Amino acid sequence: MSDIVIRAEKLSKKYRIGECDRYLALRDVLARALNAPCRIFHPRMPASGNGNHPHIWALKDVSFEVRQGEVLGIVGRNGAGKSTLLKILARVTKPTRGFAEIRGRMGSLLEVGTGFHNELTGRENVFLSGAILGMSKAEIQRKFDEIVTFAESEKFIDTPLKHYSSGMQMRLAFAVAAHLEPEILLIDEVLAVGDFQFQKKCLGKMSDVAKQGRTILFVSHNLQHAQAICGSGVLLDGGKILRQAEISRIVRDYLAMAPYSGANHRIDRGMLAFQGISNRAELDRVVPGDDLEFRLKFRSGAVPLSKVMIDFALHNDRNEYVVHSKSRLLGFHFRVPARCQFEILYVIKRPQLAPGKYTLTIYVHDHGLPLLWVDNIDACLINANPGFGIPELFDGVSSSLLPEFTIQAEGA
Repeated sequence: MSDIVIRAEKLSKKYRIGECDRYLALRDVLARALNAPCRIFHPRMPASGNGNHPHIWALKDVSFEVRQGEVLGIVGRNGAGKSTLLKILARVTKPTRGFAEIRGRMGSLLEVGTGFHNELTGRENVFLSGAILGMSKAEIQRKFDEIVTFAESEKFIDTPLKHYSSGMQMRLAFAVAAHLEPEILLIDEVLAVGDFQFQKKCLGKMSDVAKQGRTILFVSHNLQHAQAICGSGVLLDGGKILRQAEISRIVRDYLAMAPYSGANHRIDRGMLAFQGISNRAELDRVVPGDDLEFRLKFRSGAVPLSKVMIDFALHNDRNEYVVHSKSRLLGFHFRVPARCQFEILYVIKRPQLAPGKYTLTIYVHDHGLPLLWVDNIDACLINANPGFGIPELFDGVSSSLLPEFTIQAEGA
């Protein structure tokens, strides 16, 4: 029998920008049938509107195979199609073309709260997740204490999930995904919301899972994490696979890709433009421990945007992520009118960063559909604090640090 547990053939996913894929409950489907019965029998009938929305291929003809027990790292820039690929494999969304075959019980951790119900307690969500994976109540009970201890959630396990912080939800979700023994585990870039110690704990657990012969697909921008646990990798760019090889080769190829030098890289031409950091000169005078305040200027295109989210990553001079934050994890989004200039104030409070040069990556999406990414932005120069030396503390910052956002819209 073949040891191939995942096989993808020409997977492709097309999105229409400005339109949201909404998941419908049964009551919504019935209501639509009563209000517009002909649409039930003619599913291709276009919805109301002018139909002039531009399209984007988030994935295009992606084919690969994963063997049992393989730990595969999926590497690529923002907007490369990594998360879309995992969502298709996890059956969260359907491909536009192509197919994927998956053999084995699968667990996934795609974003904070995925698969959980906010009104249920942590305890109830553990049993719900286990039942979805096909486990018996007795099997879940045997693992329950281990899950709660790993997630450090003993005090809150009987509290409704809606009262958990994003970090608490992530800890419990990871503990459930890793301990309920799925044969295939899909993990997206969710560890960025956890503190440094818990990230180390999760990486150790994933290594243990891999040693048990289970298969892991791991998406991360942290190349050190990827190299620590993955044996092989896939390099994605523009929705296509550039290479599948050993993880060390994938990382070398990724780092060797031509730097963007702070240029705009619109995924859809004219939707949004980055215009620079207005207070750039001030950011060359900070010292370790100072707040970092980036005033980022943008201009929107001809299409208004209704649910914009923006992700940030700060890199040191070794191209390592030192701060990574995603607005969807903070519950932050905003509207942008058409042809509008606006400014976002991105604040990192008192980061204990080593002196040196830092660059910034920005990724903007609307309803989850990518609009713009800008890499290698010359962001700031942190100077040594005169008279105090450089203590060992200034070696990095946990990605659990979260930004503050302020939207300052100017006139059109």
